[in-house]
Amino acid sequence: MAKKLSLLAAILFGALIWFTYSTAIGPLPPVGQFFHPSTGFLANAEKVQVRGELLLEVEGLQQPVDVFFDERGVPHIFAQNDHDLYFAQGYVTARDRLFQMELQIRAAGGFLAEWLGDDLIGYDRHQRRLGMLNGAEKALEEIKNDETIFGIIEAYAAGVNAYIVTLDYEKYPVEYKVLNVEPQQWKPLNTALLLKYMTQMLAGYNNAVEASNVIAYYGEEFVNRYLSKRPDLMDPIIPPGTEWNFEPILAEKPDTLFQPTFTKQIEPWKPNPFNGSNNWVVDGSKTADGFPILANDMHLNMSAPAIWYEVQLNTPDHNVYGVTLQGAPTVIVGFNEQIAWGSTNTGASVMDWLEITFRDDEKTEYLYNGEWLPTETRIETIYTNSGEAVSDTIIFTHHGPVYESVTETSINEAIQKDLALRWIAHEPSNELRTFYLLNRAENYDDFREAFRTYKAPAQNMNFADIHGNIAMQTGGLFPVKWQYQGRTVGDGSDPRYSWNEFIPYEHNPFSLNPDRGFLSAANQYPADVDYPYYLGDDFAPFERGRRINDLLALMDNITTEDFKNMLMDNFSYHAYNLLPVLLERIEPERTKLEAYQRGFLNQLLEWDYMNDGDKIEPSIFRRWWVELNREIWDNKFDTGFPMRRPWRDITVELILNEPDSPIFNNILTDETETLDDLIFISFQNAIAYLQNRFGESTDDWLWGYVNNTNLNHIGQIPGMGIMDLFTGGGPESVNAIFGSHGPSWKMIVELDPEGVRGYGVYPGGQTGNPLSETYDEFVETWRTGELYELLFLREKPEEMDNFPLVIRFE
Repeated sequence: MAKKLSLLAAILFGALIWFTYSTAIGPLPPVGQFFHPSTGFLANAEKVQVRGELLLEVEGLQQPVDVFFDERGVPHIFAQNDHDLYFAQGYVTARDRLFQMELQIRAAGGFLAEWLGDDLIGYDRHQRRLGMLNGAEKALEEIKNDETIFGIIEAYAAGVNAYIVTLDYEKYPVEYKVLNVEPQQWKPLNTALLLKYMTQMLAGYNNAVEASNVIAYYGEEFVNRYLSKRPDLMDPIIPPGTEWNFEPILAEKPDTLFQPTFTKQIEPWKPNPFNGSNNWVVDGSKTADGFPILANDMHLNMSAPAIWYEVQLNTPDHNVYGVTLQGAPTVIVGFNEQIAWGSTNTGASVMDWLEITFRDDEKTEYLYNGEWLPTETRIETIYTNSGEAVSDTIIFTHHGPVYESVTETSINEAIQKDLALRWIAHEPSNELRTFYLLNRAENYDDFREAFRTYKAPAQNMNFADIHGNIAMQTGGLFPVKWQYQGRTVGDGSDPRYSWNEFIPYEHNPFSLNPDRGFLSAANQYPADVDYPYYLGDDFAPFERGRRINDLLALMDNITTEDFKNMLMDNFSYHAYNLLPVLLERIEPERTKLEAYQRGFLNQLLEWDYMNDGDKIEPSIFRRWWVELNREIWDNKFDTGFPMRRPWRDITVELILNEPDSPIFNNILTDETETLDDLIFISFQNAIAYLQNRFGESTDDWLWGYVNNTNLNHIGQIPGMGIMDLFTGGGPESVNAIFGSHGPSWKMIVELDPEGVRGYGVYPGGQTGNPLSETYDEFVETWRTGELYELLFLREKPEEMDNFPLVIRFE
């Protein structure tokens, strides 16, 4: 009760402060209405959880549907047909997460200013210029050709809207009251837009402008050496030695690389580069009970409420359990009675920027392959909560939308040209068909076939079934590229920079039942150097992938408990490789340090390289690394233009293998600095930073505090987040918690032929109501590394004892 009162007070105070001093959200809600004791925000405080049986008469169902909510609020939906199943899924998801559903769609399509005011016009314009809405519209047209999938999207939308019509102001989610807005009707387009938003989050990161600037400054050889080199310790997803039994398609490469003009950064809002995941799977030869076990934890920006929603879906032809996205029918990651699957992001090169040559200032024609082709235009109107409307005319080429339409002079006095975006998110697509088929898959052939039409965002999907098979499939549509195509800004007039063909699905990386008995993925390179296609060079550092494979190679008689411990593994391969060298090279300078500084070095000497929350060594090492990395690269990349920087594992290789390299010299000084100079000054800077930021007491330097893990409210509304979580882990650890980014869903599945069992947790709770006692119900379980045994029902229950709430739809 004290916790709830504290939250109420925080929200009340935060709302008052926000409404009094903020101009970003427009006019205040009617004060009397918002603070009304029975219908205002206090009406959202759940004093008692709803329990018992509810009979709901709704229009649009073909047959009755029963939904059993277990003790954790997870709905188990039992229907007689697909239409009713997904109608009910839409209804119960909206019941728990309506505000989140709508906010995500507004963020995806560029409709936030309509709620949040003029400050969001720039963001909305960005989303429109990226072609998000246009891409979703094309996807929906593609989906309409699939009667089954369009039917379930329509049923889902009908379910959401059936819930919305039951609401009056009293029952609105509290965020609607804070923003003084009303829920909008859910449309099938929203689901297509949500899926394109996931493509943006997971396949919308591109450094072409930054890499082009580096080449302009330092040349192509510099970029090949420091930005595109495959790390020596890289262990690819598909086991080395895999044979590729196909004749690859080759792309024609230009004789010389196109040199674009200097340009300002194109994308002001980029996805988090750490978006990724871990997954792994072992066959029965390595487990204690002789059947496969699969694990997955998906790394995304963590929020309150959580990005995932747990659900079981059951009809006479299938039975599936897992997590789904609010706004999309089916289970996205999970298991059924025959198979299990998990997901990690691929991170391939599927987003290219191309410099366009227009015929004149009218921009009605552009040059391509020696001809002037006509452009098309689309007028986007952005509405704000003040009633203003801002129009933006977007030019389209056959490559895609032209993001920038402004010429400006760069430092070399060349005129900036407009850049068009060629992006996989613009392809007509129907990703829901893949998940619909996965939910019903019975074996490896079904699993592999489910991904045949999948386009984006590309995923490395691990798989196991009750027949003993394990597999890894890179699912997604990839353009056929010459090496490094898309790494820099391309020539939009030259067909050799276009996407002229796509890699056949049968040529995508995959592995089935490898001899070593395990497979894993951690966003590293999908395949070894002998894979004949170029998929990109901006994959995750090697550390998580190699750590997982090292552990799995040594493990036998594996149990679920072993995998649970792996999910919380805090080992830092980064520190393991680098720290001994740093300590060795700073040793001759120890006498120049203060006694307390030498004491910190002594602690690092005894450190076990674990990023545990109750240790200060991770805090010291991480800051030392940040300062050293800056000392090495800032003087070379602080040019006033966005510049792509090397991944940390490439920089560590440079330190280990080329300590006398002239790259360590600071080019902005008259002196010649050495690596040892940088190591010494960066250590001093690290200690000074920690003292200034966290105080003299090292009790406040514990990594659990420094890691600064907060689950911020998705609408950034004060008082509605879940803050100050004490966590271990790090971006290079298997337990990849780093600030507010990390494992958004953890899952382990045992593929026992006698009965599949699942275990899982995400940081949050099923309800999206910040005033509910269960809003953060799972957080402590997640934080401490525990998992819930998932209640996977094989048939509709007869007894209601384990289900506090049952909703019967008729």
